Amino acid sequence: MELNPLLIRNARLLGGESASLLVAHGRIAALNPAETPEGCETLDAKGQWLAPGIIDLGVFATDKPAFHFGGITCAALMPDSGPLDNMGLVERAAKGGKPDLWVHPLAAATKGLEGRELAEIGLMKQAGARAVATGRARIADSGVMRRVLSYAASLGLTVIAHAEDEGLTHGAVATDGEMATRLGLASAPPIAEAMAIARDLCLVEETGAPIHFRQVTTARALDLVREAKAKGLPVTCGITPAHLFLSDTAIGDFRTFARLSPPLRSEDDRHACLSGVADGTIDVLASGHDPRGPEDKRLPFAEAQPGMAGAETLLAMGLQLVRDGHVTPARLFDLLAANPAKLLGLEAGRLEAGLEADLILVDEGTPWQVDAKKMAAWAGNTPFDGMPMQGRATAMWKGGQRIR
Repeated sequence: MELNPLLIRNARLLGGESASLLVAHGRIAALNPAETPEGCETLDAKGQWLAPGIIDLGVFATDKPAFHFGGITCAALMPDSGPLDNMGLVERAAKGGKPDLWVHPLAAATKGLEGRELAEIGLMKQAGARAVATGRARIADSGVMRRVLSYAASLGLTVIAHAEDEGLTHGAVATDGEMATRLGLASAPPIAEAMAIARDLCLVEETGAPIHFRQVTTARALDLVREAKAKGLPVTCGITPAHLFLSDTAIGDFRTFARLSPPLRSEDDRHACLSGVADGTIDVLASGHDPRGPEDKRLPFAEAQPGMAGAETLLAMGLQLVRDGHVTPARLFDLLAANPAKLLGLEAGRLEAGLEADLILVDEGTPWQVDAKKMAAWAGNTPFDGMPMQGRATAMWKGGQRIR
């Protein structure tokens, strides 16, 4: 059924200016249109921010209620569930949320995500895969990783890599430091991340293939990414709000909701990550949405599974970055939407005529409190439980269709 055109007026764009936006045929027709078509519906934004829908890069579950709460209109699904290593699974995953949520599957780089034999990446691209991912772990074999990078690049796909040297992190549940020592937890040095990134950057320099490090959380690793970008290498990286707002002190009472992968870092590394967001080294802010039920979290810390339900807090924590002066509103939505869209090759992520009308209205001042027991996600394992938040999405459109 063809939707009537929609005019959203009295909105505030991310640069602060007041504007109206016209939607027609599921796409953005014009900003500040000179005239409106016949039968056009009108919505008064009442001065709220109008922003592109969030494109969440690297979720581990299709969790539509949580995504809708958080203003997420597209989600790139990690290949670990399945794993997504063949055409049929990718095709099924791509249909998972339509029409009101588009799931973009990430193809498993290797069969079974075992890091040994290349998966059928070309066929998975035909089935809808938008990028290639190594999953929760990196590919240890440098020869295999080189072939993955080269083959993905020949297909126009970016490889999304996990960055931890497994020789150092095997069995570890925390980062080396005072907190891990005090709690008696097996830990790994933070250089495990930099070592993994250094290897992959050598392969990128050799092959010219693009790579995206899904999470970069240490000062040493960020310096490597910075240097690679300065050389002109095709490298990008991301982070989750947890590593920007929490340090390893958050695990102090053996809180399994703060058991993450990679583990929380030192306060110095946390500040280095905030600087990386501010200076443009970090390209993507993602939720890392990985809902885990009581069977995975109500365990001794070392036995609990890593992961957090991050979709519902992603936008609010991003708005906190704006309030703290680390980014502008426009830069925030580059991190949340424009840069992920570019990496995945989507016609979305910006407020430009001709692009998909994936839109959210944001009231940046609305106060609310995180309550793990009342979250929309199917599991409420958030390290931000009980924390006061400010700002949320109040309305949402996917392809011009009102969702909430």
